[in-house]
Amino acid sequence: MSICPSDLDDPGITRSGSVVLTLVIVWLNGTHGAGKTTTSPLVQRLIPDSRVFDAEKVGETLMDITPGLPGPGADNFQHWPPWRPLVVETARRVLDYTGGTLVVPMTVLVEEYWREISTGLAQHGIPVRHFVLHADLDTLRGRIAGDTVIGPDSPFRLQYLEPYAEAARTWLHSEAEVIDTTHLTPAQAARRIAEAVGS
Repeated sequence: MSICPSDLDDPGITRSGSVVLTLVIVWLNGTHGAGKTTTSPLVQRLIPDSRVFDAEKVGETLMDITPGLPGPGADNFQHWPPWRPLVVETARRVLDYTGGTLVVPMTVLVEEYWREISTGLAQHGIPVRHFVLHADLDTLRGRIAGDTVIGPDSPFRLQYLEPYAEAARTWLHSEAEVIDTTHLTPAQAARRIAEAVGS
């Protein structure tokens, strides 16, 4: 990679030691059961110098604090205010250390939360390619019913179908590049995302 010194002023470019590194985040959004966890490692294999960062692990750390944190986050850690800035800080620290690309498979359906995360990353000069893995309702229900990892008909996943539909209608689809996976395999979806990032 050849970068002029003046390029260091551009967002997404930093210097680690004597090596200039380009930083970017590929965020895979979509409701629970849309295929983010399956698709993210496939995307990672297609994008050079990339890693998967599961922001859910940040939430699990918060859930492990004892006694538990106050407030409404017990049923969804995203509602705890520390989660969003911790995701931003973790991502930017990792990228500052490694450079390259982070693939982040994480559902965010609350617009305020997405604004906080995306603004925080922008303040550190980290560009985000935001993708939504979409599927029609019948397909999503079928995938949730046939899940062999979490188990069939997960109440947690089913309860987010309507919030996803509302977010998609009101803000989410206009804020992201939508990949309709209704008739795509995870490998095909990953290929489309990687091609979009590389274009």
